[in-house]
Amino acid sequence: MISENCGATFNLELYLKARSKTIQIVQATALKILPGMTEAQAIKLLNQNLELAGVEKFWHPTKFRINSNTTKSFRDISDIEVVLKNEDLFFIDIGPVFFDHEGDYGETFVIGNDPKLLHLQAATKKIFYETQAEWKKHKLNGIQLYEFAANQALLLNLKLNTNMYGHRLGDFPHALHFKGKLGAFELCPSPNLWVLEIHLIDESINRGAFFEDILI
Repeated sequence: MISENCGATFNLELYLKARSKTIQIVQATALKILPGMTEAQAIKLLNQNLELAGVEKFWHPTKFRINSNTTKSFRDISDIEVVLKNEDLFFIDIGPVFFDHEGDYGETFVIGNDPKLLHLQAATKKIFYETQAEWKKHKLNGIQLYEFAANQALLLNLKLNTNMYGHRLGDFPHALHFKGKLGAFELCPSPNLWVLEIHLIDESINRGAFFEDILI
């Protein structure tokens, strides 16, 4: 079926190598993010690190959200006046191409020890891995994946942003094979080829947290 196709040059080893490199860049850059930085400054740093790593191209723009901007969906415009504070959180989402294969990884990081921010950060990974486990165990389709994730979020008094559905990934460009969203996909997604995005919002503090990776 067309949604699960890859190009003739798709190589799983190179694809997973691109994934590892993408994760490393996100986590290494996060260590250099300091209070007082703006989103524009952080994006500049991210792109510099990506260039140093040998990025070939970007299949989606580099995203960095801080403070109240963390509640926004991917295509929403950030408030450029927002500055990272001492007790705050931010998330990184990059879409580089390495070895002619796409990487896509996003993670949230907390500065300080605010318990609500730490709870929100931890919840993204918790729900991601719980949802991935359900997919493996029960062969859930994309619609069922996000129904499960939304219910898990409610149990933690959080809201799942369903404007941030996952998608196909693979050799560049994956859109030649499938452009639709995982949250609307009526079949069980194949391993490695689909990104599960978990974007949670705590409306009581007007903050969001994000985690995404491929379903393995």
